[in-house]
Amino acid sequence: MRIGEIAALVGITTRAVRHYHHVGLLPEPPRRANGYREYGLRDAVLLARVRRLTELGLGLEEVRDVLADDAGRELVDVLEELDADLARQQAEIGARRERLRVLLEQARVGRLPAEGPVSPGLAELFGDMARASAARPGPEPVMAARDREVLALLETVVPEEEGERLMEAMRAMTLAPGAMDRAYAVYERLDALADAAPDDVRVEEAAQALAGLVPDGMVPRAEETEDRALMEVFFADFAPAQAEVVRWALRIARERDR
Repeated sequence: MRIGEIAALVGITTRAVRHYHHVGLLPEPPRRANGYREYGLRDAVLLARVRRLTELGLGLEEVRDVLADDAGRELVDVLEELDADLARQQAEIGARRERLRVLLEQARVGRLPAEGPVSPGLAELFGDMARASAARPGPEPVMAARDREVLALLETVVPEEEGERLMEAMRAMTLAPGAMDRAYAVYERLDALADAAPDDVRVEEAAQALAGLVPDGMVPRAEETEDRALMEVFFADFAPAQAEVVRWALRIARERDR
């Protein structure tokens, strides 16, 4: 048989056959006088076994172990290892599908935020923000959208336990009467400082208002982080007066929590 014929017989591509030669899974057969490889029944049997093993999910190195006489690994050992790996993958896929199900439900009722996909808790918070913004006159403050972006970033980069603690604090803050209205008032103050100097007289007032929104005990934990690069990027995204407001508010909240 020629290479195309044995590939068609086994149900694989000629490229795969050549690759198996290259990696040493399939010995090179003798060649005819014209230089073409001449494959026999044993080659077809071996190729069919390789195909069956790869279809089970074995990598080529694992297939090599199974085929090698001196591999020291029984086929049952390789298959048990593969089964355990597939079980882990199945659990991970199940968790991902559950999260996707929640996101699809949010999308169907129009509650999937533009910053998504995010956790259900953060999506709920963003939904509260959207409703609060819709209830206010005029366009949404720029700082409100930026705040959502930062929260989505933090949810991605902070450890899971810290992220859950942050969400609990944010949820407690938004449940306080009038908290969302006060938050949007602060967003508007920050927007108004976009072109102001750091020593603008409005900075202190905005900092006091922002500090009043920061949940108790939140700032000291945030100060423990060693990710200074993230903090530098965070402040670099603000105008000078806005950055001064945030720094001042954190100092006020930190002193309050001592």
